[in-house]
Amino acid sequence: MTRPTTLVTGGSRGIGAATALRLARDGHDIALSYVHDKDAAERTAQAVTAAGARCALIRADTSQEADVERMFDEAVDRLGPLTGLVNNAGVGSALGPLAETSAEELRRVVDVNVLGVLLCCRRAARDMGAAGAGAIVNLSSAAATLGSPGDYVHYAASKAAVDTLTLGLAKELGPVGVRVNAVAPGIIDTEFHAASGAPDRAAQSAPGIPLRRPGTAQEIAAAIAWLLSDEAAYTTGTVLRVAGGR
Repeated sequence: MTRPTTLVTGGSRGIGAATALRLARDGHDIALSYVHDKDAAERTAQAVTAAGARCALIRADTSQEADVERMFDEAVDRLGPLTGLVNNAGVGSALGPLAETSAEELRRVVDVNVLGVLLCCRRAARDMGAAGAGAIVNLSSAAATLGSPGDYVHYAASKAAVDTLTLGLAKELGPVGVRVNAVAPGIIDTEFHAASGAPDRAAQSAPGIPLRRPGTAQEIAAAIAWLLSDEAAYTTGTVLRVAGGR
């Protein structure tokens, strides 16, 4: 059987890296994109190949149209037609109220978390739609429904946009055989929180989570892998919440 080939954006660390490795172990070949941390991306790529998969490592900023088009072209050239896309690339910003958030931070969050996902989905819709098959998984967040007051309401708003995109695109592409879903993680123990200025946020949030602990990147990767699998063949337009009860 032909191996599935999946593009994971923002795959150097955290959920992206865990997803790339999980999919490699499940039999996928992986195209892996990153922006800044080349060393981490290379370590992830090495782990993917050690799991028996082919891996194409590609530097690309998903908020830039030219980078997105080049990323897809290079992935296809090196690995063959893509059967899956995981829109994992995303950014947050320093924690704080909206009134204290700069326009530059707002613009970067919207550019990566909304425009970047739109650009990747648009290209995947063209390619997978023409092929008559494929699956897209977008990374949302429990913040989309919680609002994240005092932390980053702009980030929450960007993820709510991802939810709407997922629903609409699933209905648009369903008739041509392409499934579109999302995973909405809660508080996950990754480096994301350090980048927001609160490295201990995951552990400190545990008392407010019904399961009394933050999640792991591997738990989110498992949900993504299921949505890409044949076991989820009748699942589309779904936002799968993996948030410990929040």
